[in-house]
Amino acid sequence: MSLQIRIEPAARGTRRVLLEGRLDTHTYEDLDEALAPLINPRLHLLVLELSGLEYISSAGIRSILKARKALVEHGGKVLVVNPRPHIQHVLDMVKAVPLNDIFASTAEADAYLDALQRRVREGDAGGDAP
Repeated sequence: MSLQIRIEPAARGTRRVLLEGRLDTHTYEDLDEALAPLINPRLHLLVLELSGLEYISSAGIRSILKARKALVEHGGKVLVVNPRPHIQHVLDMVKAVPLNDIFASTAEADAYLDALQRRVREGDAGGDAP
């Protein structure tokens, strides 16, 4: 099985990337190539939707870590949404993504993003920035 990657249009410094199939030794380069042009200082949040991911290997995890490291360097963040239980277990074991950046559902991640946007807007209006 291969890896299908769908990148949704940008929205307020956020990109959503949906993955289906296998993220492994044979497909991680496809993800690296797809993410490379997205990762820049204007990208604040990369949301990886993993509900369609069947399998992840250490090469796939390195790909996620590489994206996370690149975003963190300029204050960005990677969120993981809807990982299947066996994928979540692997991510938990290797601590590829902090546990508070993994969401069980898109609705849960959207609520987090809405709260984050509210804090940013309030910070722009003279309140405390996040």
